[in-house]
Amino acid sequence: MTHRATNPTNHPSRNEQAPTITERSGGGDAVASEKTDVGTLMGNAWEELKELDGWLRPLARAFAEAGQPIYLVGGSVRDALLGRLTHDLDFTTPARPEQIIEIITPLSETVWDTGIEYGTVSAMVKGMVLEITTFRADQYDGESRNPEVTFGDTLDGDLVRRDFRANAMALELHTEGEHTFRDPLDGLSDLAAGVLDTPDSPEISFNDDPLRMLRACRFVSQLGFSVAPRVEKAMAEMAEQIQRITVERVAVELNKLMLGLEPWNGLDLMVTTGLAEHVLPELPALKLTQDEHHHHKDVYWHSLRVLRNAVELECERELEPSLELRMAALLHDIGKPETRAFTKNGGVTFYQHEVVGARMTRHRLRALKYSKQHIKDISELVRLHMRFHGYGQGNGTNDKDGSWSDSAVRRYVADAGHLLPLLHLLVRADCTTRNKNKARRLQRTYDGLEQRIAELQEQEDLAAVRPDLDGNAIMEILGLKPGRDVGRAWAYMKELRLDRGPMDHDEAVAALKEWWAKQQ
Repeated sequence: MTHRATNPTNHPSRNEQAPTITERSGGGDAVASEKTDVGTLMGNAWEELKELDGWLRPLARAFAEAGQPIYLVGGSVRDALLGRLTHDLDFTTPARPEQIIEIITPLSETVWDTGIEYGTVSAMVKGMVLEITTFRADQYDGESRNPEVTFGDTLDGDLVRRDFRANAMALELHTEGEHTFRDPLDGLSDLAAGVLDTPDSPEISFNDDPLRMLRACRFVSQLGFSVAPRVEKAMAEMAEQIQRITVERVAVELNKLMLGLEPWNGLDLMVTTGLAEHVLPELPALKLTQDEHHHHKDVYWHSLRVLRNAVELECERELEPSLELRMAALLHDIGKPETRAFTKNGGVTFYQHEVVGARMTRHRLRALKYSKQHIKDISELVRLHMRFHGYGQGNGTNDKDGSWSDSAVRRYVADAGHLLPLLHLLVRADCTTRNKNKARRLQRTYDGLEQRIAELQEQEDLAAVRPDLDGNAIMEILGLKPGRDVGRAWAYMKELRLDRGPMDHDEAVAALKEWWAKQQ
C-alpha cells in the first residue's frame, strides 16, 4: 500500500486561512517511534481537508452556534490520513437527531432522516453526502442480530465502541480551521503500521457485533492491511458467531470485500479463520480438489489467482470494478469437487463442472439474497467460462486451423449476450498455467476469437441476432394464430439465423415454408 507523500512543514501560512490540525494522541511514544510514517499520514490529511475547509468551517460554526461540537470521525478520518477521502463523510456529535436536523437544514440542499432511529441524519451539502450521528453507546445482548441503539454523551465513549482502532479517530472541527485531532486509542499507530486491532479485547468486540469479523476481512481487501494476531485468533475461535448476523448485512460486507483492491487476501482470511464456512462454504471446499493439470496446489489457489487476474485486467483497462466479474472469477470452478473423477492412468477430470458450478452459484447467491439479476448474470458467466476452450482445437469447426465456423462464433456471442465483455475478461483471467508458453498461446488464441467476433460484427449486428422473420410475418406466411407453433417457428428461424447468418426475405420465407412442411 502506498500513501501520497506530503511534507507537512510546507503548509501555507495562517494568512492563507489554511486548516491546521492540532494532534492530541493517546499514544505519544508509539507515534514518535513511527514519526516518519505518521508525518506522511498527517500531511495527507492536511491536503485532503484543505480542499474541504470552505464548507467544514460553516458546518462547525452552525453547530457551535447551537452549543454543540461536531467531529469528522471513523472511516472519513482514516481515509483522509491515507489520502483517499471520498465525497461521503461521517460525523458525530452529542446533539440528538432532532437538533441535528435543525442545525443542518439551512446548510443543505437535501436532508434525509431515514436513519434517525439509529441516531443518523444524512444531508447533501455542496455535492458532499454527510452522515451525522449522535454519540452512540450501543448495548448488545450477545444473541440478537442487531444492537440495541442507545445514545452516549462523550466522544471517547463513542470511539471505544467502534470496530477497530484505526477507525476510532476523530477530528474536532473549529470555526477558524484549527481542527483538533482526537486519538484516545492510538489508532494512528495502527494506521501507520497497516494493522487492524480492536479498541477492547477482540473477544468482547466480536461478541458485541460478530459482523466486525467479516469487516476485518473487508478492510484487508480494501486497505491492504493485516490483522493483529490476537484478532485473527479470536476470529478463528468465534467464526460461527457470524450466523447471528442477518444475511443482508453479511452480503453488504461481502460485496464491499469483493470490490476492494485485494479481495483475494480478504477471502483467504475468511477461509483461514473459518468465516467462509458460514458465508461461502463452497470456497474452502475447493482446497480439497487438485486441478486436472496439477498446475496449482489446489483449485482454491487457482480460483484466487483467477480473481486476482480479473482485478488486474480491470486496472489495466481502466474499468470500474465489476461485482459480476469478480464473483464469477471466484466461483467459476466451484463445481469441481462435485464432478471430480479419476482416470485409469491416475489423472483427474471435472466434466461438466461449469454446469454444476452454475447451479451451485445460483444456490449460494440466493441464500445470500442477491438480486435476481446478479444471480442470473454471475451464474451465466460461470456456465459459459469453459465454452472458449473448444476454439482452436478442432471441436465443432470447419477450418483447418481449428477455429470455429461463423455459426459457432455467432452462437458464442448470442449465448453471452450483454455479458460478452465480462466473459472476455473472465476467460482471459482463467488462462492461468505455470507453462508461460502455453499461457501466451491461450491468450493469442483468444485474441483470434475476439478478432473473429469483431470481423463478423462489421458485417452483421451480432449483439442483436434475431430471426429474419418476426412473429407477425411468421403468422402471416403460415396462416397461424398466436400460439405454440409460432414460438416453435420463431425458434427455428433464430437457429437458422445463427447457422447461416443474415438471409434475404425470399430466402427466409422459403426456409420457413420448407421447415413447416416437414412438421405436418
